[in-house]
Amino acid sequence: MNLENIDTEKWLQLALDYGLKILGAVVIWIIGSWAIKKIIKTTKKIMSKRDYDESLQKFLLNLLGWILKIVLIVVVLGTVGVETTSFAAILAAAGLAIGLALQGSLGNFAGGVLIMIFKPFKIGDLIEAQGEIGVVKEIEIFTTKLTGLSNREIIIPNGSLSNGNIINYTTEGTRRVDLVFGVGYDSDIKKTKEVLMNVLTSHPKVLKEPAPTVNVSELADSSINFAVRPWSTADDYWDVYFGITEDVKEALDKAGIEIPYPHQVEIQKKG
Repeated sequence: MNLENIDTEKWLQLALDYGLKILGAVVIWIIGSWAIKKIIKTTKKIMSKRDYDESLQKFLLNLLGWILKIVLIVVVLGTVGVETTSFAAILAAAGLAIGLALQGSLGNFAGGVLIMIFKPFKIGDLIEAQGEIGVVKEIEIFTTKLTGLSNREIIIPNGSLSNGNIINYTTEGTRRVDLVFGVGYDSDIKKTKEVLMNVLTSHPKVLKEPAPTVNVSELADSSINFAVRPWSTADDYWDVYFGITEDVKEALDKAGIEIPYPHQVEIQKKG
């Protein structure tokens, strides 16, 4: 038997075997890529119907795409004849190492996903969280950016943000402005309440509903304190806060009602 014929047959058999495997891998890659596109397209439609946040949609679709592509690559390599068990073990070990190294980041990522799904606030809302207060500027997958009341940029990690208390001042559309004013004990309570209420009802940005209230809140050491509670829209809160404070001072002075201030008594001991 001719050795050349044996080698030729051997190479032909190998080419046939591997050629079929490679052809099968190519077919699987083409069909798999088409299937991945269809899955992502369908998932995107479902997310859009359920009103998922746009940034969350992009992130989840990219994540889904990468996962499906990795699975497809493993299947293609297995079809060609590459041992995928060790490959999968390497991927798992790498994933574990990355996960341990990025525990904090993964927590922030999970927090970002929760915020985008449950939507405790949206861009433009005035919120208070983690000891900070500001208007939501951006909601990213790892952090949320606020614009503080003094125009500071505040960046809060989503992990701590999603696990802590969040006060949303914008959701209800209106806010109650809590003010306290003290007058002297010689002042007439009814007259003082009338003066304070007139200030509230005459301010253009104080809402008629819910109605503002004025009540005696405390008999303090040197003053009778009144809890003054006007309501405003969320956008007008600070205008009402500062405007009412100024108007009350002017109205009390005009009505002859004293606003007490701390007195200091000096006692001298004769030697």
